[in-house]
Amino acid sequence: MHHDTFDVFHLLEERGFIHQCTDADGLRRALASGARSIYLGFDGTADSLHVGHLQGLMLMRWMQRAGHRPILLMGGATTRIGDPSFRDTSRPMLDAATIAANFRGISTAFTRYLRMDDSADGALVVDNAEWLDGLGYLDFLGRVGRHFSVNRLLSFDAVRTRLAHSLSFQEFGYTLLQAFDFTQLAERYGCTIQVGGADQWANIINGVELSRRQGGGELFGLTMPLLVTADGRKMGKSAAGAVWLNADRLAPFEFWQFWRNVDDRDVGRFLALFTELPMTEVRRLGGLQGAELNEAKVLLATEATRLAHGDGAAERAARTAAGLFGGGESDDGLATLVVDPVRVSAGLTLAELAVEGGLTPSRSAARRLAAGGGLRLDGIQVTNADLPLPSAAGEWRLAAGRKQHLRIVVSA
Repeated sequence: MHHDTFDVFHLLEERGFIHQCTDADGLRRALASGARSIYLGFDGTADSLHVGHLQGLMLMRWMQRAGHRPILLMGGATTRIGDPSFRDTSRPMLDAATIAANFRGISTAFTRYLRMDDSADGALVVDNAEWLDGLGYLDFLGRVGRHFSVNRLLSFDAVRTRLAHSLSFQEFGYTLLQAFDFTQLAERYGCTIQVGGADQWANIINGVELSRRQGGGELFGLTMPLLVTADGRKMGKSAAGAVWLNADRLAPFEFWQFWRNVDDRDVGRFLALFTELPMTEVRRLGGLQGAELNEAKVLLATEATRLAHGDGAAERAARTAAGLFGGGESDDGLATLVVDPVRVSAGLTLAELAVEGGLTPSRSAARRLAAGGGLRLDGIQVTNADLPLPSAAGEWRLAAGRKQHLRIVVSA
């Protein structure tokens, strides 16, 4: 297998993947000195990954290109508990069959982004039930529990935010289980690096420390920035809900549309994270203005869709869009939003459409506009923005004020 020779740490830094490192110089040296195994954990709370998971998958893809081996750790055991980090409610409990079905759905995304073959750097899927299911409680306390001071655990923000509500002993133990996962992956699979979202920092540090206290080898941790879109929303959530990666949960064209409609301010950052275009090109595209920036968005949408759904789906989505809006704008200059009739039947509101089509920054802004008489559907004033489209067929014009117009096409 041919590998590109490049400084992968520098590349990740430049593209915006790195938030915090337990030891940046040590990690840089480790990655440069030979092939490493790197793990990223997933829990089985849904049957598809969404756009919020994409940053981790792209980071692993770059690592694999540089000759390192990605390990995708499925939390078969820990999903039954739930990570309390920064949450104000505990998670619903899922049974084993649901978790197994969810993992099957999640795994379909892995094969799109990573090579899963038997070569030295082929990605591995590992389930932590392998070592946690047979672990006795007293054994766990002896091997892991004695190495941690409760005072120190209580000092982590991730735990402190939960204390204001109520933190069960079961959830409190989660961070120790994750620390144990890291040392077990090191022992069983030679894994020395863990990657996670910014909210995983405390859990990752605990793994690095546990290894040191048990006299194990040096482990490294790396977190990615928590992605928030320019309008303040968490990445991967749209007005319509999560932006799923599996085609059976979200049509590739809708996935394409999500990227085509990102905020202007996010284009450069998203091209760096979610495509493999060279950085010189990313910087050029991110600096464009006006109608040219729309072309950069079409490129972002097509490249992101290519990775998630393959070349065919990406080209089809781009062609469909061009046919509908003639390269971003239709013949009469109208921006167009294509929506699935299923969503319209489910009661998609004008406020949600106004946000998705970029007419208003939020649903509440659309409601205020409607209340003030500034929202019109096919030329007729609409005073309640929470109304759905009148029917799940055809084309509609939604106008915000005098200047902003959006064509809505309902099409499967």
